[in-house]
Amino acid sequence: MPTSTYPSQTKHSIFWPFHSKLASADYTGQYWCSLYYFNIYRILLGSSLLISVWKFELTSFGSHHYTLFLYAGLSHVVCSCISLLLIKLRTPGFSWQLAIQVICDIVFFTIMLHASGGLQSGLGAILLISLAAAGLISRGRLALFFASIATISLLLQETYSLLTVNYYSAQYSQAGLLSMAYFAVAWLAHQLAKHTLASEQLAKERGIDLANMSQVNQLVIQDLQEGVLVVDKHGVIRQHNSYADKLLDLRSSANDTKSLKLSDYAPDIAERLKRWQGDSKMNFDLLRLTHSHALVRTRFLPIQADFSNGVVVFLEDMGRIQAQLQQLKLAAVGRLTANIAHEIRNPLSAINHAAELLEEEQQENHTNPRLVHIICDNTRRLNKIVQDVLQLNRRNIPKPDILESHDFIKKFLEEFCDVEKIDRDVFVFQNTNKYLVSFDRDHLAQILWNLCRNAWRHCRKQAGSVLIELSTTTNGHNVCLNIIDDGPGVDPQQVKEIFEPFFTTADGGTGLGLYVARELCETNQSSLDYIEDSSSGHFRIILSCSEPCR
Repeated sequence: MPTSTYPSQTKHSIFWPFHSKLASADYTGQYWCSLYYFNIYRILLGSSLLISVWKFELTSFGSHHYTLFLYAGLSHVVCSCISLLLIKLRTPGFSWQLAIQVICDIVFFTIMLHASGGLQSGLGAILLISLAAAGLISRGRLALFFASIATISLLLQETYSLLTVNYYSAQYSQAGLLSMAYFAVAWLAHQLAKHTLASEQLAKERGIDLANMSQVNQLVIQDLQEGVLVVDKHGVIRQHNSYADKLLDLRSSANDTKSLKLSDYAPDIAERLKRWQGDSKMNFDLLRLTHSHALVRTRFLPIQADFSNGVVVFLEDMGRIQAQLQQLKLAAVGRLTANIAHEIRNPLSAINHAAELLEEEQQENHTNPRLVHIICDNTRRLNKIVQDVLQLNRRNIPKPDILESHDFIKKFLEEFCDVEKIDRDVFVFQNTNKYLVSFDRDHLAQILWNLCRNAWRHCRKQAGSVLIELSTTTNGHNVCLNIIDDGPGVDPQQVKEIFEPFFTTADGGTGLGLYVARELCETNQSSLDYIEDSSSGHFRIILSCSEPCR
């Protein structure tokens, strides 16, 4: 058997539904609105008939019984007005009100039909409009029932006129044709209502599917591990996901997303968007966000080709990708360090021991002391490289402590200058507040040691050559630790390479100091960057506060 096109469509009875569960359906405002306009039509129709008979004295209406016609017309208008009030009160129920109103039309128009001399007055055709409207309003539930009542009333009127009016010729053939028209109109209204219900059901199902798809899309967007911004053509952020809140701190900026202007809260991204709209093939470097200091890659996707509906901005957090790469890198470094410990350190120990023996016997064997020193120096250099590489494998086990930054840095500088034999006046520490930061104590000491050693190597080695200062970020949730020396700074062509392993410009350097320092920062949920807009050497560490900075 063929299945229904709309399997979920509710089937309604076209006869009397008051005792079924369908009668208790929750009618929407659309049903009541249709019933309201139907009553407006009834009032206008009844008033027009009364005015046409009373004012213009048309002989075709009320020709048989003028007073009865006026009383019937007036009663019809009064009932219509009362029905209009009951619709506002919505009592009794919708089906009862519709049935009462249509039956009142049938009764009063049948009386006026009798008062006008029967079917030749033409009033019987008026019921066609009422039956059609009632069938459409009720969605076909009562259409044939109303047609049956109208047919019975029409036949009873003809029979009553035949029995009570002298010389009246009953027109049953015309009554039968008009009754067939009643049923035809009712059936057409029923069919039209059935298709209307099917269309409404289909539209409802499509609406539900669309709402579900919208919810799924919203969940997917909210769960994306990258920020998503929807920006209109005026540069206003219309929508954003939770990850964008985290990256740009939008939630604390404004409660109303319509008031968020991209240029106010993310000017760097707004500038990139403007440039991209001029040239959609333009590629951008990674961007360090001001609020969260996260390193992101920006991508722009127009909603329409002409940008009229705005742009979707994707902020891909490179920190998450770097964390995944770091896991792979740590596994490789672990295997490398294990091989280094067994394959390189043991020969280095033997070479170093042999060099020491040569140094003790150099006078007896007339060995050149310079060659012995070269062997020892390079052995120590290789051993330091091994120690630095071994340290990489231990960086994934941070033990964060709550450190008071001012006291920690002050004690560190004293220890560093004492061990490295450096004048304490070379380092100037500026800080007026005490910030509590969460960081591994040993890791922070190693990072500062590498950075301060670099600063000492490249500065002018005068009093105040190296400046160390603490300040808060714009969002007040992080601390900036700046290490600035008065040296020439890093060559712009080498800025992208200074954090690469084994890259060095210093004689005798291992090229792992800055690399290890950045790795340790990332392990402790911090960042280390070189500030290029400075005329001297300037490194900045962004530390996480354990409580809001003040």
